[in-house]
Amino acid sequence: MDFKDVVNKRRAVNFFDSEKSVSDELLKEMVEMAAKAPSSFNLQPWNIVIIKDPEEKMRLRKLAWDQPKVSEAPVVLIVLADRDGWKKGHPIVEKNFKEMVKTGAMSENQHEWFLNACQGLYGASEERQQAFACKNAGFLAMALMFAAKDLGLDTHPMDGFDHDSVRKEFNIPEFFWVPLLLAVGYFDEKKKLYPAKWRKTFDEIVLRFN
Repeated sequence: MDFKDVVNKRRAVNFFDSEKSVSDELLKEMVEMAAKAPSSFNLQPWNIVIIKDPEEKMRLRKLAWDQPKVSEAPVVLIVLADRDGWKKGHPIVEKNFKEMVKTGAMSENQHEWFLNACQGLYGASEERQQAFACKNAGFLAMALMFAAKDLGLDTHPMDGFDHDSVRKEFNIPEFFWVPLLLAVGYFDEKKKLYPAKWRKTFDEIVLRFN
């Protein structure tokens, strides 16, 4: 499937075939494909919680407006945005710097400069920390949806859930924001797939402020 097909065929499906499972191998391939998404300074401030157990899915469904797709999809991902993913001492921040030194993109004596740049760009205020985390987690989420479609899977991103209750129910630390849930599986062919929704035109998207 070429990229144009992936873009045009990806849909947020509402009905999943609960009899068709997603193998661990396929799920891993999807996540590893999506992990190629870009991120600020390559900090990759994203993680996911994989929910496959039926009992856990029902617990999540109760906190997600009782949406049937939460329990019907074979897999639901809780996408996490790491608001601390720019801080000095964070294991991925420090690993990222070491990897850049390995490739020659930075030198050892630039460590403080790198940390200060991360602080100024992403940690200067709570608003910037939130924007940093959610922007980058959004890159991963979209890449997950495209990767899924390329692998023959269907998805549905969800905003409709009680954020604080989901975080508490699944013991998610407070420095993570949960920007969305993502149902993953196969469309239930017995259901009707409605036509794709309208999209803004080029002229409606492009703005200029004089």
